[in-house]
Amino acid sequence: MRYDIQPNERAFSTKEVAEEVGIATTTVRKYGQILERNGYEFFKDGDRRIFVRSDIEAVIVIRDTEKPIDITAKDLAYQQTKRLEGFNKTDLAISDTYDMSSQDPNQVKDLLKVLANELAATREMNVQLKNDMSQLKTTVSKLQQDHHVISSGVGNAAQKAQAKMDKITEQQKNHYELLLKQEKQKSELLRKEIQAMRDEQQIEWRSQNDFNKRLEEAVHKPKGIWERLISKFRN
Repeated sequence: MRYDIQPNERAFSTKEVAEEVGIATTTVRKYGQILERNGYEFFKDGDRRIFVRSDIEAVIVIRDTEKPIDITAKDLAYQQTKRLEGFNKTDLAISDTYDMSSQDPNQVKDLLKVLANELAATREMNVQLKNDMSQLKTTVSKLQQDHHVISSGVGNAAQKAQAKMDKITEQQKNHYELLLKQEKQKSELLRKEIQAMRDEQQIEWRSQNDFNKRLEEAVHKPKGIWERLISKFRN
């Protein structure tokens, strides 16, 4: 527990630290969480952090560091531990800081100001969160509507594409069937022409064969009587 607060030392609210350092209130809270996570201690009123000058300097170091934030936060926590070793523990505690009966009026005024600022910052954050939630609901609703529109569009496009594919497939099928029918007709005509040529060739062969037979018979036919007599006289 910290015990290094000095008499009449001014306390700062998160909002005041943000204004002095030049960063957002939420960023101050984030830096505070990082510091605490790495062992740094803050004065607190319940869950609220109460900043003193050394804490503001730590926030500035976190803001300006070029090293990983967690490493810087560990260094600051270590430096704080070494610094606290130089203080003697007293009965002074955070609850004493808010004991109005034993505090300097100026310090009591500062503490009340801190509480008022913290309350105002909390209310401001609640309003912002409410607005963010409303915007988030609006965005989610719009995304749902867009998703519905996109889904419907994709579904319609898919149906149209499928219908077009079916039509093209049917056209190709009819085209192939027509080509097949034409090819079959051509094949049948060619077969008939070939058959007619074969039949004509057979007729030609039979006619030639008959002619050859008649010629052969005429050559081997016996000569007539007058031809034989003429032949004898010639001899």
